[in-house]
Parts: sequence; structure tokens; C-alpha cells
Amino acid sequence: MMKKFTLFVLALFFTAIGAQAQNPTGHIKGTIKTNDGQFAPFVTVQIKNKNRGVVTDEKGVFNFRKIAPGQYTLLVSLLGYETTEQTVTVTANETTSVAFEVKVSNTQLQEVIIKDRQLKFAKKESDYIARLPIKNIENPQVYNVIGKELMKEQVITTFDDAIKNAPGVSRLWSSTGRPGDGAGYFSIRGFAVQPTMINGIAGLTNGSIDPANIERIETIKGPSSTLFGSSLISFGGLMNIVTKRPYENFGGEISYTGGGYGLSRITADVNTPLNADKSALLRVNGAYHYEGSFQDAGFKKSFFLAPSLSYKVNEKVSFLVNAEFYNGENTNPLMVFLHRTRPLKATTPAELHMDFNRSYTANDLTNKTPTVNLYGQVNYKLSDKWTSQTNLSRSVRKSDGYYSYVMFTDQGGRQNDTLISRYIYTQNSISTTTGIQQNFIGDFKIGNMRNRVVFGLDYLSQQQTNNNSASALYDSVDVTNAKDVNYGKVNRQAVDAKLAQLVAGGQKNTSNNATYSAYVSDVLNITPQFIAMLSVRVDHFDNKGSVNNLTGVKTGNYSQTAVSPKFGLVYQVVKDKIGIFANYMNGFKNAVAPAFPLPELVTTFKPQQANQFEGGIKMDALNHKLNFTASYYDLEVSNMSMPASIIKEGVTYNYSVQDGTQRSKGVEFDLTASPVNGLNIVAGYSFNDSKMVKSDVNVLGRRPVSAGPEQLANLWISYTITGGKAQGLGAGVGGNYASENIITNDKRTGTFTLPSYTIFNATVFYNVKAFRLAVKLDNIANKEYFGGWTTVEKQMPRRLAASAAFKF
Repeated sequence: MMKKFTLFVLALFFTAIGAQAQNPTGHIKGTIKTNDGQFAPFVTVQIKNKNRGVVTDEKGVFNFRKIAPGQYTLLVSLLGYETTEQTVTVTANETTSVAFEVKVSNTQLQEVIIKDRQLKFAKKESDYIARLPIKNIENPQVYNVIGKELMKEQVITTFDDAIKNAPGVSRLWSSTGRPGDGAGYFSIRGFAVQPTMINGIAGLTNGSIDPANIERIETIKGPSSTLFGSSLISFGGLMNIVTKRPYENFGGEISYTGGGYGLSRITADVNTPLNADKSALLRVNGAYHYEGSFQDAGFKKSFFLAPSLSYKVNEKVSFLVNAEFYNGENTNPLMVFLHRTRPLKATTPAELHMDFNRSYTANDLTNKTPTVNLYGQVNYKLSDKWTSQTNLSRSVRKSDGYYSYVMFTDQGGRQNDTLISRYIYTQNSISTTTGIQQNFIGDFKIGNMRNRVVFGLDYLSQQQTNNNSASALYDSVDVTNAKDVNYGKVNRQAVDAKLAQLVAGGQKNTSNNATYSAYVSDVLNITPQFIAMLSVRVDHFDNKGSVNNLTGVKTGNYSQTAVSPKFGLVYQVVKDKIGIFANYMNGFKNAVAPAFPLPELVTTFKPQQANQFEGGIKMDALNHKLNFTASYYDLEVSNMSMPASIIKEGVTYNYSVQDGTQRSKGVEFDLTASPVNGLNIVAGYSFNDSKMVKSDVNVLGRRPVSAGPEQLANLWISYTITGGKAQGLGAGVGGNYASENIITNDKRTGTFTLPSYTIFNATVFYNVKAFRLAVKLDNIANKEYFGGWTTVEKQMPRRLAASAAFKF
């Protein structure tokens, strides 16, 4: 299939080249100046009645490439001023020159630019959420956007810190680097989720995600299987990373950030046209990152490179290729696993009497997570109404090195939650994911009703090969005894000796599965203000099973077919400004039936099903200065597995049935506002009530440990001086609140609760045309706080960082 797809792309490419040669085109090049003779940068120029526009560069220059011969009207628009028109004639194989003058002085233009830039945090429009180019206020689904502008202002150096700006999202686990699912885990609407999507298609890692190539992070809420499938997302939603793309001018930025605990980060972003008519563009982003730990051992370092190439063949055909190469090495973060089978003696971190500034590892016990993500897109304009979009992705990720589990055990018969055991193994795993997606996107009318339609075919293949050792119990350490001699004895040489004593065991297997899907979605304007979205997906999952490479035995092979519908309504009370919405959304997850102890118990499991009903309001008011979303959702997941038992001839047999149900409901608020020039506000709040309503008796009626805190809040307020000698000087302050988090919640063990916390951060920055300087103080009060998911992980103490960037 991959060979056929490659041949198809090459054939399309050469066909387009041939078409270009047979149909000669011309170009338009122009300049725009203000009425006092100064160049006018960042001004929008459009071709009337054509879906095509450009923005002038810093010298007021704009270019339209490969225009069919004929007469066109150019429109020059500026926020708050009248649009200027000019007619031009394009001749084949020639460049037509044109000059505009906007009726505004250079000083007034700078004020216009400042006004436009103050809306930088409110850009929510996306082609990925609905797989269609529709506005946020037209979309009945809730989503949040974190843009690169906010990340720069907050001096963000990690993906985990960036995602704190998304309402209703909390981190459960740091990236572990382990095989298959080593990326970080987060909670959305009561369910665990990982970042698995890049540009709307599969893009995975076993390690951390470097933010250097991120244009924006989209957190898409609710079960979204209808448009995104089931294999890579969660019932609570998904995270989609949109990468930076090439643009038409030469430019870039080089920055350095240094801070406490050894933080040292260098990034580079360079963009350049590759030919005179700017049809071929190249952008390269890169980063080197190192930081130590606030604990007595531990570090992470990485190198990241992301080239991106775009090529516009002609008016109909364009290509985009994006590659990401990540090579990271780190020690395991200290995540202390709690006891799972007996009543806990300690119920809070304080009751453990543990020094969380100790790492329980050594700097030579490291794990490497090299990752390659490739993404390609071909857009072909079939007609004025239809466009073909082909997306291709390939992810290759590894886990290689030492992995350690630190957990409370009852070694030596002690049952007082004071003794932790260190289990260590070596991992050598490689995972390969291939995604092929073909979309046909239409925009047409039937009568007076506008239809925006996407019809898609989706293929996803996942393969993993493990060659991991068995896990060895290295030793046990008393966490309440600072002088325990075992604590400092762990190192690579000693671990290798311990692992050499193992007789057999470990993971040596290969697994493989594929998903074949078709979907269609129609955004229908019943009236200009009343919109309906109707979508459905058919999904066939083929699990080819897992082969034990030592015995040759295959297990777990099965296949399932699922249908996933979606329906939404939007009524714009005020056109393009205030809308009320409601949705029904479906999600599913393929479920394999476990081994059954008796023949009469054998049954076929069905996919788990999630059904959500949601309603709310969206606002985009005050000339885009106020963007607000509020919603209430009710989400129920059925067909969850739960234990059962049967007695036959005096013998009790345990097995599983699909009779479990989880209910998750809550409210979310998302606000982005710029009430006055230079002032920006980003705020969010969520409340989630999640519980097992039908389940094993040990968790019945309890909040799932994957649900995270019930309440979350985020806030960021910044102000930038927009005029005078201090123009560009600014400051920001904000932080996060999380309520108590029950990370163990079981009748057999009792509960373990992480305390609520409020963390404040602040920045001071100076941002001008040629450079940007910033100072950031995280966790101002130096508060000790924790995250976790059946684990306890201390979070970053107070840290000061400074950043300097040179822009060109």
C-alpha cells in the first residue's frame, strides 16, 4: 500500500508539472506605502472574487505567483480603514508591477498593527477540528487553542507547561519513556489521554515533545471518534499539535533560555524562499535542551530538528512536507507507586514522611527515546467547489535503556508504607505507525442552503517490537530513614550485575494492527444563522495479534467493526458574534475479550461506547477582542469490562463481562479578552463530576483515578506598553489552581489524596522588532505540590529563567 501511495503522489506531482508547462502563467508584484512615503508592512492584499490573499512584508512588498492571464481587481484592506481597489492585467510569462498608497500615516499604521497584534491570543480558527475550514462560532464542538505567541510570552520551554493554559486539562504523568506509551498522560473530562496527533493525523513519541516547532496546540473536547477514529484518542478528547509552516519572506529567530536547575535551551527558527517566484519555501526549526533536577540526581537532554518544505506547483496543486527528528535522553522522573492490594497506612504525601527531594536513581541509569515523525500533504483543487487533500504520516519511535519503577511494597513483612522497592529493567523497543488519509472537501449550495462537506478515507497501521529484559528487584529503601545505606548504592554497573542473574523472562514479542475507516461530515447552513452538523464514521479494526518471538505463539488476534455518529446544532443569535450550540457526540474503543476459564463462558466483546450530550454558548465579540465559550456536558461510557465469577462443581471461576459504565459530567469556561490596547487576558475554569455507576464493587460509586482533580482553573494577564519610548515593554502574571486529587480510590486500599494547590508565575519582557528579552519566575511562592495517577510525583519548585532572542 505504501508503494502504491508513493507512486500516486509522484504521478500527481509530474502531472501537475506537465500541466503547469502547458498553461503558462504570470505574476503580480507590488508595493504599498503610507501617505507620508513610508513602507506599509503587514497589510492584507486580496484578489477580488478569488479565495487568495497575501500580507506585505516589512518593506511593504507583496507577491502573487502563477496567476492565469487575465484582468483582476486587487483589494488592500486595513483594520478600521476603507478598502482600496486597483485593477491589473496579467500577461503570460511576465510580471505585472503595481503600487498602492494607503491613506494613513506611518504613526497611524503602527497603531493599527498594535491593535491587530493585541488579538494574538484569540486566534481560534482551525481547519483540523472539523476537518473543514469553518469558524469556531460555527462549530458545535468545544475546543481550546494555545498559540505560539502565548508560549513565547510565558517563556515556555516544555509541552507540559504549555498545556497548563488549556481549561479542563491536567497532567497525570510526566513522560516516562517506556515502550508504546512513554509520552506524558493528561486528563480531559475524566479520561486519560496522550498527545498523539500532529496536523490532524497520527504523530507519536515515547518521550517528551519539544515545543520549538509548535504553531499551536488544540485540545479538542469530548468523544471525537467520528472524525478522528478510536485508536489514538480518548473518550474525553484529544490533543492536536499544529506545526509551523514556511512563509514567503526571509526571516527567523535565534534564542537562548537559561535558568535554575541547570536549564539551558537554544532554539533556532530560519525561513527562506528557495526560488525567485517564492513557489518553493523552506523553514527549519531546531532546539537543544538540557536541564537537571531539583532532586539529588536526574536530568534530561534532547536535540530536535524540524525542516518543513512547501511547494506550490500552480493555482491547483501544492505540496507540504514536514519532518521532526527528536533524540532525547533522560533519567526516570521520580513517580512513587502506591500499594495496590492492601489498606494504605498513609493517605496523603505528608503522611509518607518522605523526602521528595531525593531521586532514588542515578545519572548513569538513562533511557533514550529517539523519534522520527514525517508528515506530507498534497492539495489539489479539483474545481471551484471541490478540493482533494491527501495526508500521509509516518512515526518511528524507540525506547532504549534503563527503566525503573519505585513502589511501596511489603518486603520483609512490613506493612506500614515506609519501605519502597526499586525494580529496574532494560528496554529495547521500536514502534512504527503509518497513517494515510484522503479527504475530499466541498463547499456548494443546494437551493439556498450552503453545504460544507468532507468525505474521507483513513488507514492506520501500528506495529511494535519489544526486546525488553525481565524486571529485577534491585533493593528496598526505608523512605523515613535518611541514613539507609542502600539509598546511594544504585548505579549502572550494579544494575547490570543484578540483571545478569535473571534466568529468563522479559518481553520479546511483535504486535501488529490496522484500522480501515470511511467518514463523511456535512456542515449545513439551513439559514445564514442556523447551522447543523451531521457526521458518521464506519471503522473496521483488525488486530493481527501479538507473536511471542521465543515460542512463536500468537495471541489476541481479533477484528471489530464500529459505527460512530455525530450531530450538532448552532444558532447564531447575533451573526458571527454570539451563538448557542448543542451536540451529540460518539466515541468508541476496541475491546479484546480475555481468556475464559470455561467453554460455556466464551463470548465476543463489543467496542466500548461513549455518548456525550453537550450544550453551551460561544462569543466572538467587540471586534474579536472578546472570545468566550461556556458549556455543560454529560458523557457516559458503556461496555466497560468488569470482573465476574461462577461456581461450578464447587470450584470458583473468575472471568470478565462487558457490563461496566462510567459517567462523567461537568462545565467548562474558556475566555480570551483584550479589553484595551496592550492588555490580554486568558482564563479558564472546569468542574468535572466523574464516577463509576456500574462496576466492580471495589470501585462502585467512586471517582476514577484517571479523572484528575474535580476543579481546575487557569489565568494569565499581561500588559504591553503600545506607544512612546517604552513601547514593547510588558509584564504578565498568572497561574493554575487544582482541587484535591484522589489518586488511589478503591475499597480494598482506601483513598490517597493529593492536596489542592494554587501556583503563581510572572514574567517581565521587552519585545521590539530586532530582539526580545524576558525574565520568568515560576512557582513564585515556592509551594510544594504534587501530581499523580496511582503515583506521587513532586512538581517543580520555584525557578527563575531568563531568555534572549534575536530576530531577523
